[in-house]
Amino acid sequence: MTELSLFDKSLLNLLQGNIPVCSRPFAEMAKILGTDEKRVISRLRELKSAGYLRRIGTFFDSGKLGYRGTLVALEVLPEELETVARFVNAFSGATHNYEREGRYNLWFTLLTPTPELEKEILSKIKSMRGVKDMLSLKANKKYKVDVQFKLQ
Repeated sequence: MTELSLFDKSLLNLLQGNIPVCSRPFAEMAKILGTDEKRVISRLRELKSAGYLRRIGTFFDSGKLGYRGTLVALEVLPEELETVARFVNAFSGATHNYEREGRYNLWFTLLTPTPELEKEILSKIKSMRGVKDMLSLKANKKYKVDVQFKLQ
């Protein structure tokens, strides 16, 4: 992976919570960063390709939209970790997928509109080569934490 430039860090900082709500948000971001829209879009594509960001999108109140969530902990053989993580990331309801230390070394959240779909997705993940164990941890109470990683 390439090292982040000062411009990249400024762009990623802005992207984490200050995307303008307008018809051309990247043009507005470019003005803030002192560049042009084409450069912003180009760098975002390159940063996504290099794995620095996974998606750009909005957050919704999933419960009000009828979705239910679970925190999932996987015990994955180290040599299969990257393959399993990529498989999990392919599901649109999977978010916050991170490697952790300890027995359960891959954690992610899964949001689905039905219990049946949740069960189906978790079954597919659990049957993957290298997945030794899975915990599905339902929340008793919802907490929302606004996490932003300041890169400068």
